[in-house]
Amino acid sequence: MAYGFYVAMTAPTEATMGNLYRVFFYHFPHTILSFVFPYLNLGASLLYLYWRPRNIERANAADAFAVASAELTVLYASVGLATGMLWGRAAWGIWWTWDARLTTYLLLWLSYVSYLLVRRFAAPGQTAIISAALAVFAAADIPICYMSIRWWRTQHPAPVFGGGADSGIDPSMYAAVLWNLAAWAMWGALILGVRYVVERRRQRIAAARALGYLESDLATGTHFHQEAGR
Repeated sequence: MAYGFYVAMTAPTEATMGNLYRVFFYHFPHTILSFVFPYLNLGASLLYLYWRPRNIERANAADAFAVASAELTVLYASVGLATGMLWGRAAWGIWWTWDARLTTYLLLWLSYVSYLLVRRFAAPGQTAIISAALAVFAAADIPICYMSIRWWRTQHPAPVFGGGADSGIDPSMYAAVLWNLAAWAMWGALILGVRYVVERRRQRIAAARALGYLESDLATGTHFHQEAGR
């Protein structure tokens, strides 16, 4: 990440926007990776639904991975939105416009914020199932958002890679783009792993507490029946 910052700061200055364009080296990797983490969330959610009636331990592991990947999606999409707004303010003179790409990306962010709110406030016992269903809905927005700048005429710049003859960046900037993409991908993978471990620990603590409450209730009930039988 340190080297990625270095190459981003030492890449040639862009002719139109000057040094402010360097925000692109953070906007691009966070936006791309915010399209990747939702599919990890979707895959884990589908595995949860598959394993739930078959193996609860595997189902819980899949659910923990789904939670962690949803949190990374919100984090990376938040950075993507913030850096995109900074770029838009300089390029268009406004912080926000209801452009097709921006609107579908905002919907993506709102979908995963909603996912995390469901995890926080849904009724106990239904949280994981409702979240898994929401993950399927949220993931449907990703291809629409990704393809929006290809399907419709938008204010958003053309794709950096594979956008046609008039798209792309100067080859001298490739190193900064790819280094930062790799760095933020590895950082995201690290945080994903840490959050998965933390969520699994939380699940086990919650299960142990529930078992303790059940055993306490059973013991209380047995004692009550013994007293009643005297």
